[in-house]
Parts: sequence; structure tokens; C-alpha cells
Amino acid sequence: QVQLVESGGGLVQPGGSLRLSCAASGFTFSDYTMSWYRRAPGKERELVAQIFSAHTTNYGDSMKARVTISRDNPKNTVYLQMNFLQPADTAVYYCNAHRADFVYDYDYWGQGTQVTVSS
Repeated sequence: QVQLVESGGGLVQPGGSLRLSCAASGFTFSDYTMSWYRRAPGKERELVAQIFSAHTTNYGDSMKARVTISRDNPKNTVYLQMNFLQPADTAVYYCNAHRADFVYDYDYWGQGTQVTVSS
């Protein structure tokens, strides 16, 4: 059974930092591209960051200079370090696991963790 469990969200003041974690189980974690997305109220879901199986990374434009994604394959966990958070970063942050082969497209999502940036 595939599970992605996010944690680390919460309320933070503007300028603060948070570290999100996503613990994965039920699939071969090291084979998957792991990503963080977010959905702010009234907006579409957008890519925050992704890290490939080779540990190369790609960042969305909205938070590129303020986030770092990393993965710990032995722990089956992906992290998102977020710095200098602003109210516009308030959103639900989702963990995603993705892998594609010639036959199937494997795509898994966590339940999301709320991040609220407010004074």
C-alpha cells in the first residue's frame, strides 16, 4: 500500500522558516522523482520543487530562491526547506511521487500539509 505522509506544516511569521517532510512507503522510493507542490486558496496547484532519482533538482519560479529540496533514500523521505516565508506562501503543500515506464505512469500524492504565514 502506497503512502505519502507529509509533516512539518504550521503557522509561521513572515520571514520565518519551515522544513516539510514527506515519509514514503509502499514503493521503491529511490526510483521515483519526488516533488512538492502547493495550492493556495483560489489558485491552481503549482510546482515548488522536485528532485530526481539521480538527486538533480528543479525548482518552480515562485519559491526558487527560498527553498531547497533534498531526499534521504535510506529513510524514504523527501524534505523541503523553506526560508523567508511570506503571506503569499500560505497554501496546502503536497508531496508527489512519480515514475513512468513504457507501460505505466505511476503517480502518488500525499494528503497535504497546511502552511500559514501570518503575523
